[in-house]
Amino acid sequence: PLQPLQAKPVPKRSRAPRKKTCEPGVASSLIKKIFSHYVKMPVARDAFKIVEQCSVRYFKQLSSDLEAYTHHAGRKTVEMADLEVLMRRQGLVTDKMPLCVLIERYLPLEYRKLLIPIAVSGNKVIPHK
Repeated sequence: PLQPLQAKPVPKRSRAPRKKTCEPGVASSLIKKIFSHYVKMPVARDAFKIVEQCSVRYFKQLSSDLEAYTHHAGRKTVEMADLEVLMRRQGLVTDKMPLCVLIERYLPLEYRKLLIPIAVSGNKVIPHK
């Protein structure tokens, strides 16, 4: 006699580890654009990959340092003072080279207006936000 067909049991799949979530980062095109602006010569692809890895590590370290300075100050928001402390520790800001001079030298005008207090008529100062 014929017996009804029985479905074969499907073996349970072991859950494969999910892909790691991608960390946000600086676009490689932006890093390449900035780097090529300062280098002013062609850069080999393998050399650029190393520059890109160093840039990512630099920004991770920068972020964790700023976070540590902010926590140490008892705040939850990173402020310009934290960045200035970090840049002093890195030797970028000194008594002879204040942060305002670096901002004026390297940033475009629209960023300078945001970061540096502006004196207007009547001796009023518009503070940075």
